[in-house]
Amino acid sequence: MTGVSNAESSTSRRFPAHDDNHDHEIESLAEFDRVVTAGSLAGHRVQSVDLTDRTFALLSTDTTESVFLGCVMEPDAAAKIRAGGSLVFPPVPDLPFDPYRGSLYGPDELFAQLAEAGYDATPDAHAYHWYQETKSDGDIFSSMLRSIHDDAVSDALDEHLAGAQVVGIMGGHALRRDDTDYAGAARLGRRLTRDGLTVATGGGPGAMEAANLGAYTAPFEDGMLDAALKRLAKAPHFTESITEWARAAFGIRHDRPGGGASVGIPTWFYGHEPPNVFATHIAKYFVNAVREDGLLARSNAGVVFLPGAAGTVQEIFDNATPNYYGSRGEPTPMVLVNREHWTETLPTWPLLQALAADRPMAARIALVDSVDEAPEALSRLRSGSAS
Repeated sequence: MTGVSNAESSTSRRFPAHDDNHDHEIESLAEFDRVVTAGSLAGHRVQSVDLTDRTFALLSTDTTESVFLGCVMEPDAAAKIRAGGSLVFPPVPDLPFDPYRGSLYGPDELFAQLAEAGYDATPDAHAYHWYQETKSDGDIFSSMLRSIHDDAVSDALDEHLAGAQVVGIMGGHALRRDDTDYAGAARLGRRLTRDGLTVATGGGPGAMEAANLGAYTAPFEDGMLDAALKRLAKAPHFTESITEWARAAFGIRHDRPGGGASVGIPTWFYGHEPPNVFATHIAKYFVNAVREDGLLARSNAGVVFLPGAAGTVQEIFDNATPNYYGSRGEPTPMVLVNREHWTETLPTWPLLQALAADRPMAARIALVDSVDEAPEALSRLRSGSAS
């Protein structure tokens, strides 16, 4: 085979390309048991499942061309699997996170121990401290673990969002809970969720939290959001105390369980921005560039940009670039909120208009005065009408 080494050819024969027509990923013990009952684990990828009590199944079931990622198992089971030519990537001890995880995070997982010991005792804080200790040490093992983790999170995010109409809501982290703009962002998240869209944010505080809060309140009566805003205003900003900031949000979730689903996509790169509690599904990354591009790329129903600073400006043009070149197919809607902010304070809108001129994306951008106008503008752009 010209240009292909013997080692490469052997590996491709043993581990063929993943068949997209079949789900070969096993991410829970229940899934594992169902597959074993069907008769074979051959070709499957078993991801972060505790198989300590499944030794007999592993010894007696065909595991040809399978891959086990971070699965706890007895030594004789691991030896049998390896002897059959399959791959076993064992769990990594003493890590504050699971690099092979098969699902997104939830607020309860990231904030475990918050009630008892405060934010510094939570898994979220521990993962951030690990990142701070390893990000500059030049250790390829640490960087590999971060990459594996982020890839696993991306895989879980794609599985979660399959078939969803996702609208991204971007905005600054500095917005206080007692600000009228915070209430406006919450109303926006509620409205879009009630319209059947999946709200996705950067997953942090400020405008991001407000949009996730709005999505959470969507199934309840309108007064629920007003009551929540009053309670949250007593802990207005995370910089005063992350512990009290998060506890106030958990108090609302505890009193009104079963809120609407939404997605938060935060990063440990910005350790000063804790994830918010109202995003029901959290894809948290170490690499911020992967996080930012992934959030925008998955916002297939458009993006609403609330007033923000440098980060939000960057996100506007990160989103505009594939729309300009058509590298992701048809351009997706972009709605900028607050005319004064985007034409005078940070005059981003004129440049966006200039880029869009004579391009298909020209019919997919809009500037509105208030957040309450954003849903209609988004709907108009999605339907193909001119802005």
